Amino acid sequence: MIHPYSRREMIQSLFGALGTVGLSAMLGGEAQAATLGKYAGTRTPGKAKHVISLFLGGGPSHVDMFDPKPLLTKFEGQRPDSTDLRTERQTGGLLPSPFQFKKYGQSGIECSEMVAKTGGVIDNICVVRSMYSFNPTHTPSRSLYHTGTILLNRPSLGSWVSYGLGTENQNLPSFVALDSGNAAGLGGSATRAGFLPAEHQGTPFNDSETAPEKMIPNLQNKYVDAKEQRRQLDLLQELNKDYSNNFGADEYLNGRIKSMESAYRMQFEAMDAFDIRKEPQHIRDLYGKGPFANGCLLARRLVERGVRFVHVSNEGWDDHKDLQQNYIKHCPSMDQAAAALIQDLKQHGLLDDTIVVWGGEFGRTPVSESGSGRDHNPYGFTMWVAGGGFRGGLAYGATDDFGFKAVENRVSIHDLHATMLYALGLDHTQLTYRYAGRDFRLTDVYGEVVKGILG
Repeated sequence: MIHPYSRREMIQSLFGALGTVGLSAMLGGEAQAATLGKYAGTRTPGKAKHVISLFLGGGPSHVDMFDPKPLLTKFEGQRPDSTDLRTERQTGGLLPSPFQFKKYGQSGIECSEMVAKTGGVIDNICVVRSMYSFNPTHTPSRSLYHTGTILLNRPSLGSWVSYGLGTENQNLPSFVALDSGNAAGLGGSATRAGFLPAEHQGTPFNDSETAPEKMIPNLQNKYVDAKEQRRQLDLLQELNKDYSNNFGADEYLNGRIKSMESAYRMQFEAMDAFDIRKEPQHIRDLYGKGPFANGCLLARRLVERGVRFVHVSNEGWDDHKDLQQNYIKHCPSMDQAAAALIQDLKQHGLLDDTIVVWGGEFGRTPVSESGSGRDHNPYGFTMWVAGGGFRGGLAYGATDDFGFKAVENRVSIHDLHATMLYALGLDHTQLTYRYAGRDFRLTDVYGEVVKGILG
């Protein structure tokens, strides 16, 4: 039975709540102050503070963007006996890329014409050509990328980063996810807090809109002013705390209390932070148009204001057929926005302490499917990382002659996670959370820091 409030207790709670209204106003300037994370392990030399994850859902083709394979042309249509090209579906012979590759930057890294603008900033980027995974199916592979496991109940990378490092701005969520609506890239494993405290859950927003009041439903209260909202919230929080005092701490209730506080504070800062229309026109033109462009620009604005982790989703890369036509249609806007983000972060002095990671749940096969597309390929693919202590102008590792399997300096998803955490100052073996009688971590019992891709 819930502890009832007497008339005297209710009056005392009301006066206590009114007292905190004044206190809230006095401490308003401190609402932006950082909240320390829960990481208690040894700090690594990493100095990065933020992460922006550019996730291309469906599986972008490395052999058509960042991993040139001229032998695909020589052996077009064939399936050499010396090479294992088995996939989950029936596929045809080797399919050359229809796009031209050339060297970019002082580093001379080869990139496709489809990512020419990214090629223009390649000296800031570490291209990891030797990524590998083990599952060829979208849902478990997405889960592995986002959470370090194919199990669908574990915390996401963003939640672990939020938990470990805390927040730099209490007026905004520490973990934000951007997507044009309710696409598969948003929600689920991408934003899940799992068994971590609820305040580390990713908060989703629709980046197809540019007006904050449309992007964030119910952002502002049309009926009650800030002072009255604060009074009501303080009273509600007193009731919640009294419940906890009588029945014991409840992490879900604590998460709800913190979420309500965050929602109250966010309505004042979010109107400015989420409004990309306040950017100069030349900056908006730099990124281009469309949801992904909006998301990349907004990501820069959010890390600038202390948001710890920003996930930007770009769906539509599952090209089992008509790959050439689809890339001609989709690559230019993605390429422009991703390259602009690197330029813009650098211009604002944010690239050194912001990790930008680009990629999907796997790559595509070098053999054809349906004659004009490519099948899923988790055995060898490309991701790139920029800023945050990663080495720019580096092509790391390699796939085989046809781009099917990673064969040189292979990097697993767990290795990538371990290295990103290292760059954030966190030892992946010591960032743990006790649940169900054991200590869990993002990398489980796997993962090695890849020192060769760090500066």
